[in-house]
Amino acid sequence: MRSLAGVPVLALTLVFGAATVTGTWNYSGRLSTRAPGPPITVSGNAFWQGNTRFYIRGLDYQPGGSSAMQDPLADPVVCQRDIAEFRKLGINTIRVYITDNSANHDECMRALADAGMYAIIDANNPLYSINRLDPAPSYNAYYLQSVFATIDEFAKYDNTLAFFSGNEVVNDQSSSILAAPYVKATTRDMRQYIRSRGYRNVPVGYSAADVAQNRMQLAQYMNCGTDDERSDFFAFNDYSWCNSDFKTAGWDEKVKIFRDYGIPIFLSEYGCLTNGRDFGEVAALMSSNMTSVYSGGLVYEYSLEENGFGIVKIPYPHAPAVEEQDGFARLARTLAANPAPQEDGGFAYPSHAAACPTKSSDWPVGTSLLPATPEKAKKFMTEGAGPGPGLKGEGSQHATDEKSTGTGDAGRGSATTAALTSSSENVVSNTHGKNVGNVEKTPLVVGAVVIVLSLSGTLLL
Repeated sequence: MRSLAGVPVLALTLVFGAATVTGTWNYSGRLSTRAPGPPITVSGNAFWQGNTRFYIRGLDYQPGGSSAMQDPLADPVVCQRDIAEFRKLGINTIRVYITDNSANHDECMRALADAGMYAIIDANNPLYSINRLDPAPSYNAYYLQSVFATIDEFAKYDNTLAFFSGNEVVNDQSSSILAAPYVKATTRDMRQYIRSRGYRNVPVGYSAADVAQNRMQLAQYMNCGTDDERSDFFAFNDYSWCNSDFKTAGWDEKVKIFRDYGIPIFLSEYGCLTNGRDFGEVAALMSSNMTSVYSGGLVYEYSLEENGFGIVKIPYPHAPAVEEQDGFARLARTLAANPAPQEDGGFAYPSHAAACPTKSSDWPVGTSLLPATPEKAKKFMTEGAGPGPGLKGEGSQHATDEKSTGTGDAGRGSATTAALTSSSENVVSNTHGKNVGNVEKTPLVVGAVVIVLSLSGTLLL
């Protein structure tokens, strides 16, 4: 989120896996009478809606920007107004950066489902997030309680597509790379919490800045190690296509780099303003040049803020109507002209881990060990997180009495005697970060079905 550049960026993790494929949407134990589709799952390096490959064709949605600290999904007046605009665009997914985990979201999530749309939720907010410049104190029980409360609120909705465990925590400041273990630990904790609480396996992943010096190392890092430590997907914010083309923007090289990455990739933000915006990225993302590796993306952004990226102007927060800008019609036309492929897009199966990156001047993280889950946060796994602090809590940045101590056992978060510091001199040996082979994250029964159907010449996922 480009308006968050000056704020300590949030850490958020998503868990994904196969969910029971049903024809209904679940809202707080109630069934909707309309059923636009089943929950999204992950298999191989792709997302799936039932047996159909799912491509994210969406929009980043945060009216008022980060400074407003407002939750658009907790305000039915706002969300109903904007969902009508989403329908005009023909999108299937929105990303919401800031939500209030103490509020009720039934009405807006139901309205999205009735419109056939999914939501990707950032689990952090500026009060409860990982501080990229001083990550150790900010990774604490107060922080995780807020993250887990957000999971409690949104995991119950079948149209929650995924959770982000962080957004651009690691950026072009070299010191920010040392926050990566804390983001990955948050991802691990989120996935463990989802399993421990018996929720549907909502995918959890990270939204990265597109920084050439560490792009690939960070991607490898988030997908290396034991299965419990790895992200379910990887996304990054890409503004390199500036009314250009596939090769000029360097997207052909990015496809080559990520071709054997092993888990889904998509663009969590795109839409360069330089030279105007024709949204030519859509055609590329939906073409055979990219579908074997990428699963679509999210245009930045819906509402026009000071940064100039929005495609609608909102006169005032509860205005009954918005003013569509030039980019609105262009995006709608481009999406209509480039529908999602009907086939599987040449996806790769099964999913697998990457090798952990080697320590270097561009990647000063010298260990695969992660911080241990803070002791006072472990009770949440069995007792639940309890009521969320919302957007008016005291925040978690400096709750040092609740922070992590030591490192965690691989995939479990239990404390060990090894120490993980915030120093670039972190040189603990990589004991389990090398390629661990093909690790599929969907249930074994799905794998069995795939094997049987593959033998008969049909691949059904």
